[in-house]
Amino acid sequence: MTDLDAIYSNRILELAAAIPRCERLPDPHTSATAHSKLCGSTVAVDIKVADGVVSDFGQNIKACLLGQAAASVVGREIVGTSIAEFAEVAATMRAMLKESGPPPQGRWADLGVLEPVRDYKARHTSTLLIFDAVLDAFGQLEQSRGNAVAGQKS
Repeated sequence: MTDLDAIYSNRILELAAAIPRCERLPDPHTSATAHSKLCGSTVAVDIKVADGVVSDFGQNIKACLLGQAAASVVGREIVGTSIAEFAEVAATMRAMLKESGPPPQGRWADLGVLEPVRDYKARHTSTLLIFDAVLDAFGQLEQSRGNAVAGQKS
């Protein structure tokens, strides 16, 4: 079992204290909110996408330190990331926590600091909340664009 100190390491505290892009966007292409009933954490995201790549991002984070640390890395790295790449990072995070998979690599490697959370299932939801919100926003964007294309064909 992991020691609680590993979950609340200095690096997690540093990330949580420096969350970038904490301003909501005035004219996002898509927005979504994710909420954890277990801990009460809520994450709201606004996203702009150009040619399948995130061009701007804003977030409002009301979460525990683990959710804040994850949101900090996402806020720092998401602009310039394709929707497909983000989905892969989100899947890697979920596998890291739930299936003892490896942590994300490359510019997303700081998310590995959250690896000790895998031993605390009650903390998985709050840690993954930012990923759930962003993926939901991408899904809404895809659905709205699909509806727009369907309307043009009518």
